[in-house]
Amino acid sequence: MPLSFISPPFARCLLPCSMAAVLLAAPAMAPAAEEAARTFRIAAAPLGQALRQFAGQAGILLSAEGGLTQGKRSTGLHASVPTSQGLQQLLAGTGLVAVQLPDGSFIVRLAPAPLRADAGGGAGLQVLAPVTVLGSNDAGYRRSSSAAASRNDTALRDTPQAVSIVSGELIRDQDMRSLADAMRYMPGVGTAAGEGNRDTAVMRGNSSTSDFYLDGMRDDVQYYRDFYNIERVEAIKGANAMVFGRGGGGGVINRATKQPQWTNGGDATASLGSWRNRRAALDVQHVVGSDVAVRLNAMAENSDAFRQGVNVRRSAINPVAAWRLSPRTTVLASYEHFRDNRVTDRGVPSYQGRPFQTDPSTFFGIAGSSPSWAYIDALGVTVEHDLGGGASVRNRSRLADYDKLYQNAFPGPVSADGTKVTVLAYNSATRRRNLFNQTDVEWTLDSGAVRHRLTAGLELGRQTTDNLRNTGYFTTLGDGVTHISLPTAHPVTDLPVTFRPSATDADNHGVADTAALYLQDQLRLSPQWQAVAGLRYERFAVDFINKRNGARIARTDTPWSPRVALIYQPVPALSLYASVSQSFLPRAGEQLASLTPSNAVFEPERFRNVEMGAKWDVTPDLMASAAVYRLERSNVAVTDPVDTTRAMLVDGQRSEGLELEVNGKVQAGWSIVGGYAWQKAVLTATQSSTALAGATVAHVPRHSLSLWNRYDFSPVWGAALGVIARSAVYASVSDTVALPGFTRVDGAVYFKRQGKFQLQLNLENLLNKKYYASAHSNDNIAPGSPRAVRMTALWRF
Repeated sequence: MPLSFISPPFARCLLPCSMAAVLLAAPAMAPAAEEAARTFRIAAAPLGQALRQFAGQAGILLSAEGGLTQGKRSTGLHASVPTSQGLQQLLAGTGLVAVQLPDGSFIVRLAPAPLRADAGGGAGLQVLAPVTVLGSNDAGYRRSSSAAASRNDTALRDTPQAVSIVSGELIRDQDMRSLADAMRYMPGVGTAAGEGNRDTAVMRGNSSTSDFYLDGMRDDVQYYRDFYNIERVEAIKGANAMVFGRGGGGGVINRATKQPQWTNGGDATASLGSWRNRRAALDVQHVVGSDVAVRLNAMAENSDAFRQGVNVRRSAINPVAAWRLSPRTTVLASYEHFRDNRVTDRGVPSYQGRPFQTDPSTFFGIAGSSPSWAYIDALGVTVEHDLGGGASVRNRSRLADYDKLYQNAFPGPVSADGTKVTVLAYNSATRRRNLFNQTDVEWTLDSGAVRHRLTAGLELGRQTTDNLRNTGYFTTLGDGVTHISLPTAHPVTDLPVTFRPSATDADNHGVADTAALYLQDQLRLSPQWQAVAGLRYERFAVDFINKRNGARIARTDTPWSPRVALIYQPVPALSLYASVSQSFLPRAGEQLASLTPSNAVFEPERFRNVEMGAKWDVTPDLMASAAVYRLERSNVAVTDPVDTTRAMLVDGQRSEGLELEVNGKVQAGWSIVGGYAWQKAVLTATQSSTALAGATVAHVPRHSLSLWNRYDFSPVWGAALGVIARSAVYASVSDTVALPGFTRVDGAVYFKRQGKFQLQLNLENLLNKKYYASAHSNDNIAPGSPRAVRMTALWRF
């Protein structure tokens, strides 16, 4: 199936200056054979969007540097013409031309400079038809723009903050299944175990289970997200409230879904691996008539794990349809049904300041009493309209129902002699409905020598949440027995557990309403200087009812969230920037379940991020970036040491760090992605008897490194080798239990026959290193996987 894209990949080949000169001077080459005409119906739209539609209708592979299309629009194309002619017409007046590569794909580049005619002539621009050049079809892992970081499609070198993007190519090459897999290749981003039942990101020292987005819309329920319908994953770092609203103190994770590309075809994959890993997926596209395109992604998995008694059963389906209602208006509608059933695994406890030494497969607790599930139904609708005059409007709506339950019988502390472990149990059920609507208006205009790219928006939302928790009782040992002791030599049992509410278990109902306005201006002051200034006003109101005691609390916060940055480009390929941004987290907490009368009057937590960095297009195919930052967290609620019935606010945390990243293609056939982070995150005030001022924040390594290389030896064979290294981290802010540092090596082999079939072999932890991947607390530590093998077969049709 032909792949169509525009902003991700960039140039397909590396050309020395001499070759470039030949190309500019050479006459247009005649096509080897007369091209057949195709019928194109493309509405006036931003150039990047128009080129994506063209590639889908033509069935070609088309790429361009994201920055080249930024701020440009196409008048559309309604004609029956050969592909190369239609592409030239679509690019008319943009200052860009298309070049055709030997494999039939196209790349969009800047038009050549005007050429001087001989004496007696004038100066003019030579318009080139597609020209054949030598090059590779391997685009590497580079992504040059993001549509989420600034609420519009902006080149990364014009985005004044650190953004790490895991591309669809890297997801496929590593056969990634989860956000934890992707976050390993995002410097400054880590993961915590999250009680064994949800994704937990640790970004610049701030842990969160709710700062997750799907196509820029909030997706904040605690569950494990899958990649079956994902095109790329973005970590947008630093305080991000101006763009995303509440939360996002250390950053946010955005997943971009696969969209219809106006082509016919698809692929199917089947995967088998260690510990009965079994998975199948389907991706199908079809064009219906001339104005409708559909895409369907589906997945089913039934897998065990290296942990005893642990398994996962999940399935999903995601149909998406795109309509052209008029030359200026498009509608995109999607629906997703996702089911995830698994055994809750809280890992192993600690002993004498280290993870308890046992086989990585050893389960602590009762696997049969630890089910977890997440059932999700979500509907999304996007309407885009070209207003003309450089302006456009987009309205997005998302309605999502979440049904989430996790139940677990899990390990607690180990006895002083190391022979016994405490086991406790509880369950928690969450029902949530999210309804969000976002309207964004974008307008590009010139004011004298300054070009403004204005983006204004209105966001409305309502979240309704019900949460119920029950304590586990071991009634065969006594009606009030809530914990048992098991031998560490055999820490499992089939003892029955009864779940019922205790006097302090949560039974809550909450409604949170959001209304926000924002305005952002991206100013091009000169060829070298840019500025970004934005401000968001938000009204966040929560109505919270404690059903257990009838207490009701209502609170409204109205914060302002600014963002200011300056960008200097001494040469087009290099950007230097400095930025300041701020975010807030309402006292309602991540799951709207932490309000009590004693903390309802507190102001939201505040996050202030100061950052400087550089982004360098080393070559057209390779990008490097660096960022240094200081992130300060304030308004942290702690218990008053003088009066334990009251709480107080302190300026509680400071994170500092350096992030380095490189991705793209080093040379033909050699793709690379890697990053390094140095981080220091400490408490600046005492928050409890086990969280003292000066303590190192949990889950934050001082050093972390990731590097992945893929090399294609021929069009048929390729191989990859990767390394992930991390220094020691603390399991909790008490700093009493440390997870040792580790280095893990991964690999892969690729076979792609000339046709529609290919095989891929992935090897995780090639050297079978024993390590600990993450933790939730001192006694919930997740062991890393021993050596694992996975074989994936793909068929295109």
